[in-house]
Amino acid sequence: MIDIRHLKTVQAMRDTSSLVATAERLHLTQSAISHQLKELEERLGMTLFLRKSKPMRFTSAGLRMLKLADAVLPLLREAERDFGRLAEGSAGRLHMAIECHSCFQWLMPTIDEFRSEWPEVELDLASGFSFDPLPALARGDLDLVVTSDPLQISGITYVPLFTYEALLAVDNQHPLATKPLILAEDLEPLNLITYPVERDRLDIFTRFLDPADIEPAQIRTSELTVMMMQLVASGRGVCCLPNWAIHEYSSRGYVSARRLGEKGLFATLYAAVRSDTLETPYMSDFLLTAKDTSFNTLEGVSAVRE
Repeated sequence: MIDIRHLKTVQAMRDTSSLVATAERLHLTQSAISHQLKELEERLGMTLFLRKSKPMRFTSAGLRMLKLADAVLPLLREAERDFGRLAEGSAGRLHMAIECHSCFQWLMPTIDEFRSEWPEVELDLASGFSFDPLPALARGDLDLVVTSDPLQISGITYVPLFTYEALLAVDNQHPLATKPLILAEDLEPLNLITYPVERDRLDIFTRFLDPADIEPAQIRTSELTVMMMQLVASGRGVCCLPNWAIHEYSSRGYVSARRLGEKGLFATLYAAVRSDTLETPYMSDFLLTAKDTSFNTLEGVSAVRE
């Protein structure tokens, strides 16, 4: 019923108080403006102006229309500017979530560097611990998800960031600290500390313990890596973490790190993005920045072999 052109006209009428000046501002004839206003009033079934007053005054309906114009037109202009920046590839939105609890070590420097290069991109970071981020990515609620557990979802592309080895952290006095590698049965009498993630998404279970039909004596969870390390160092359990997460503590003699199995337990970390955003300039740059930062920051990661 109400068109954008109607809102522009009533706003111009308020600003100019003149039919002649309104027509000039909108690059229309006076006849076209008069016809437009008459058409709108007929649609609404009420008048918008007291035409015989000088200067022209708005009726109650006209004032309500003007309030609508003042609310909608700035939003429209803002959106048009955003679309222009998007078309140039200089602005956009990058809302992300991480499924990797220990990823903050390299992700935060990545975000800091990216923000300085792309100030017009709206950045937001949410924890993926309490919700399922990949379906949210597919819906458009998120723009990027860091995950080591890719799922086949239509329209989602997984960009490999790097490969890492998962190691077992044990306290320095534990008998396992002297073993060159850990077997699945070694964990059977132990307390295993994990992040609060579903069991079927933890490699220590799906790729190490479950195939050997081994169950730890007890499972304890913690959201914080530093708390997990404190529990391990005090002899209250063992935990499986990426090599870079353990290195910070093992390099200072806080805990000992041991390989899981003869071949080791390796995994790949991915950035999941919607396929239609993959070539967006700021998205491409973020992915490159993430790779560069991870290799410069993390100990023991390697490029993904194609």
